Amino acid sequence: MPGKKKVVEETKILLGRPGNTLRMGIVGVPNVGKSSTFNLLSNLSIPAENYPFCTIDPNEARVAIPDPRFDRLCDMYKPKSMVAASLSITDIAGLVRGASEGAGLGNAFLSHINAVDGIYQIVRAFDDPEVIHTEGEVDPIRDLEIIQHELCVKDLERAKNRIEELEKILKRSKDKDLIDELELMRKCSEMLQNDQSIKNGEWHNKDVESLNRILFLTAKTVVYLVNLSCADYMRKKNKWLAQINNWVQAHGGGSIIPYSIEFEQNVFGMDAESKAKYLKDNNAISMINRIIKTGYHALNLIHFFTAGEDEVKCWTVRQGSKAPKAAGVIHTDFEKGFICAEVMKYDDLVSLGSENAVKAEGKMKQCGKEYVVEDGDVIYFRFNVTSAPKGK
Repeated sequence: MPGKKKVVEETKILLGRPGNTLRMGIVGVPNVGKSSTFNLLSNLSIPAENYPFCTIDPNEARVAIPDPRFDRLCDMYKPKSMVAASLSITDIAGLVRGASEGAGLGNAFLSHINAVDGIYQIVRAFDDPEVIHTEGEVDPIRDLEIIQHELCVKDLERAKNRIEELEKILKRSKDKDLIDELELMRKCSEMLQNDQSIKNGEWHNKDVESLNRILFLTAKTVVYLVNLSCADYMRKKNKWLAQINNWVQAHGGGSIIPYSIEFEQNVFGMDAESKAKYLKDNNAISMINRIIKTGYHALNLIHFFTAGEDEVKCWTVRQGSKAPKAAGVIHTDFEKGFICAEVMKYDDLVSLGSENAVKAEGKMKQCGKEYVVEDGDVIYFRFNVTSAPKGK
């Protein structure tokens, strides 16, 4: 009797640009704390004055990913060079009602969102008569609705344009792939007309391949940052938080991080000892590291390590990357001539104390082309460039 045929599960294709050099953009209506948040995240002093459109050209920074594992490996190896993982963050000018039709900075703003891969969406949840609001009064739900609507309107325009193109082509062709894409664009159009984000749809891999060629604005992952007053943050209460959570859950869910720019600015300039005492006395924590790490993982990014006396380095890859693709992040020759990956788990290396001890315990594994790299792996690649096919 023949054995059961092994079912190979299809690897799910992720929405968005492929690759490991992805970026988060900071988005919100004017005067909710975008540039101040960017300053805190990047330690840069870009303008953050109290008027709309202070940020006109996107400001960009690369920020280090906090990772105690990296710090521990650096302590172990005492290398000459230490390179942490990083995330690119862009501060984007404020979006106002009607931006999709050219209001405020209009299409320039939307093109800046198009250039990033994920969004930190900031909403303000505190009143302050000294900080003006373009809509007159503070209402984070209204602000969430404004941004959702403007992005959907712009995406709807793009979907309709593609529908028109496809309908013209299909008058003289019956290409099955184009017929499928037309059906997909009509489904997208229906969602967008109802202010529903493309990222929340149920998509097959073939759909995702088409969507990744178009890169709708609402297909991007979103991390919601709720800017509270210092007092509300310290007492861990705010009248808007439950409503914001309900809105996010009703629009596909996502990470919500309450934080306070005022609080973060208070502790930003403190030395380590004073900061630790202040946080302990007030039973509070800084959220800056959490914001950075959440954005990094929201883009489905992870990192593996290479470690030695010369260098300890984090290498960023997309979650689900196989060993040859990870090797290619270090050098294209590593991918072309890939032989195997020698993989240690971080916990094994730290608990046993050395690579030799890991090998002696049989815990260094030789992995082939199908090995999927895991976050925190410590890897050495064996390769031979002469084994790569000629002409490639």
